[in-house]
Formats: sequence, C-alpha cells, structure tokens
Amino acid sequence: MSIELPEALILANQMKEVLIGKQFESYHIQNYERMQKVGFLNKNIKDFDQLLNGKITSVVARGNVIRVELENNMNLLIAPEYGGEILYHKDDKGITKNYHLKIQFSDNTSLTVRIKSMGCILALKNGELYDSYMYKRDFLRAISPIEDEFTFERFSKEIRVLNRNLKGILVGKDAILVGISNSAFQDIIYRAKLFPKKKGSELNMDEIKSLFKAINTLIHERMELGGKNLFIDLYAQKGKYNPAMGPNMKGKNCSECGSGIEKMSFGGGQVYLCPRCQEY
Repeated sequence: MSIELPEALILANQMKEVLIGKQFESYHIQNYERMQKVGFLNKNIKDFDQLLNGKITSVVARGNVIRVELENNMNLLIAPEYGGEILYHKDDKGITKNYHLKIQFSDNTSLTVRIKSMGCILALKNGELYDSYMYKRDFLRAISPIEDEFTFERFSKEIRVLNRNLKGILVGKDAILVGISNSAFQDIIYRAKLFPKKKGSELNMDEIKSLFKAINTLIHERMELGGKNLFIDLYAQKGKYNPAMGPNMKGKNCSECGSGIEKMSFGGGQVYLCPRCQEY
C-alpha cells in the first residue's frame, strides 16, 4: 500500500493539530542500518541530536513527503511511502518495538515512525533540505493537485504537448504532478476511461477533462474517507476508501460493463484495467 498525496496530507494535518509547540526531549533509533545504506536515513545518527530541545513550529506535506519544522532551523523530513506508519502516543502504553524512530516530547507524549519499504527519515538543517532528493522531488518540482495552480487550463496545456504515455506523465520523477503513485494512477485512468499506454498528445479535450476530473475526485474522496483502506493514520485508524481499480479487482468484473478485469505489466509495475471501458 503506497502512501500518496491524500494520506500524507491526512497525516500532516493530524500532526499539525497535536504537535505544534511540542519540544523534542529525546529520541531512539533502531534497525536503521539498511536505511542508512540506501540513503533513507542520515549517515551520521548524531545529526538527530540537533532536534533536541527544539520546538515544532509547523507541519506541512507536499506530494508524499512530510516536513516537520522546528524553531531552531532544523527539520524532520518523513516520507512513509510504501506502507510506512507514523503514530502518535499519549503515553508509552501500547507502543511496540516495531519502529525505526521514536521521539519523546517534553510533555511525555511521543511519536513513532516506521518505514516498511521505500521512504526516508531525515534530520536536516534548513540549508540541507535542498540536498535531499525526497525534498527536491516533492517540494521543489511540478505542481500539486490540491494547489490553486492546478487548473484545467494549465493541466490541458501541459499534457497536450507530451508525447509520452499517461503513466510517465502522472507518475515518477518526470511527472507533471507530485503525490501520485501507481495505486492512484490505476484508479484515476479507470475513472477517466483511458488506456495507460495512451500518450498525452493523443488525448482530445473531452478525455483531458475526464482525466482532470478523475484526479480531483480521487484526491478528495480519499481524504474525506480517511485514506485508502490499508492506510493507518496518526491514531492507528484505518482508512475507508476502497480503490475502484487495482490489485483488489483481481479476478473480478468491471462494475461499469461487466468485463473481466485484466492485469498488464507496464511502466515498472502492474496495472489493472478494464479492457472494454479503457480500450485504446
């Protein structure tokens, strides 16, 4: 289960409600060697010492990444990505040892972070943010579907000139939007009734409108329902959004036309689709 823009926003909004003003008292990091090797965590664990005694001033999310900013020019950058968990604890009761980072605050509350696959936990000074791939990927490039700049006029203008397939346009390092991964992509193109290999330059205006609407609908529905059904929020509550398309549709029929859902390997992953509704 990938944590995408809707889930990152849910977590950031919840963190904002309970963490602003809290002071870092101590931390514990464990089972981090693999993460260090692939750049998911600071090479020097002592970098996290710089968070101590700092008070949280803001929590913001863009794309799949959450930035926790402190008053002492430090930041905690968290990208849960594929199934990661960020949990808030009023006390130590019920905290398992299944985490990578535990932060203890001065009021005896705490936060635990677990990265299950891809992602990051980084302690960075303000000036170091621009050296972080995750920060640059989600905070400094492209536009977010929830921002005012995401208008139909801008979206249609950009997509019509792109001679590459829809997955390459919406997902990955060259995407024109941030926060959409393979999970959301499958749902979006199914709603828009588009074949994944279709190119942006091949879309007519009605198809672009359908795609724009599908993106907006998906983001807002997932946020309103507390995230995808496999997502765990800050308080360990599961999301209630059931994907319209994806692995959950394996062996099932399309709810629109009754055709059997098919799976295809594409763009470095698996894509599920309806062969009739999403015919090229």
